[in-house]
Amino acid sequence: METEMNISIDGYNICYRITGDGPETVVMLQGWGTELAVYDSVAAIFAGDNRYRFVQFDFPGFGGSDEPKEGWNVDAYADFFCKLMQKLGIAKATLIGHSYGGRVIIKLASRDSIPFEIDRIVLIDSAGIVPEKTAIQKLKIKRYKFLKKFLNYKLIHALFPEIIDDWNSRQGSADYRNATPVMRKCLVMAVNEDLRELMPKIKQETLLIWGDRDTATPIGDAKIMEEKIPHAGLVVLEGTGHFSFLEKPAVFRNVMKNYFQIV
Repeated sequence: METEMNISIDGYNICYRITGDGPETVVMLQGWGTELAVYDSVAAIFAGDNRYRFVQFDFPGFGGSDEPKEGWNVDAYADFFCKLMQKLGIAKATLIGHSYGGRVIIKLASRDSIPFEIDRIVLIDSAGIVPEKTAIQKLKIKRYKFLKKFLNYKLIHALFPEIIDDWNSRQGSADYRNATPVMRKCLVMAVNEDLRELMPKIKQETLLIWGDRDTATPIGDAKIMEEKIPHAGLVVLEGTGHFSFLEKPAVFRNVMKNYFQIV
């Protein structure tokens, strides 16, 4: 059974989908800029087992859900998720997080109190580690900030509007360039917050699944998480990048079936 619906949380229209009606709930927390359908192949792994109910949804500003009225940090998204779980009446669940979704899970699992119980955790190519910047990177950031401040003076912009607008449009990552102004604020707050100090507080058994060619969240991040999360184990999908679960679906499916004991 698969049901796709909408729900209102704090006035925001949220898209979500439920597959199956088993007693054990698994919730998928998506990566930045994706929509819930990207994780249909993950839902399909659980669909044939009547023990599970699989929940997918779009965070505010993702997919078909309404955008936040202002920039949200990761804690605000974690607060929203708590309200979603309460609205859906979910008291206990296993959480699976890809990329940005992993950030939210780390925040939730490290809190002293949340209104539901986390059973187990699966982090797929998860974000949460801010890499140390090299001297060259620091110099580039300093130069970028100077140029941005200079080029956006009203007088300079009035003299060369097309050139400056073109320069602005080419700055930042693809995710940043493709985002709306509000979502850009959300992204900037997320990528500048290092969560490694929260990881030792995670009490749940945690499975890390990673692509060894991931350039967005490198395999080194996975090894830091494996070291810092007390009950963590790492599975590496060789030859895959940031969407490892889509790049080697058969291998990913076998890992998940073994972990969740799905026949």
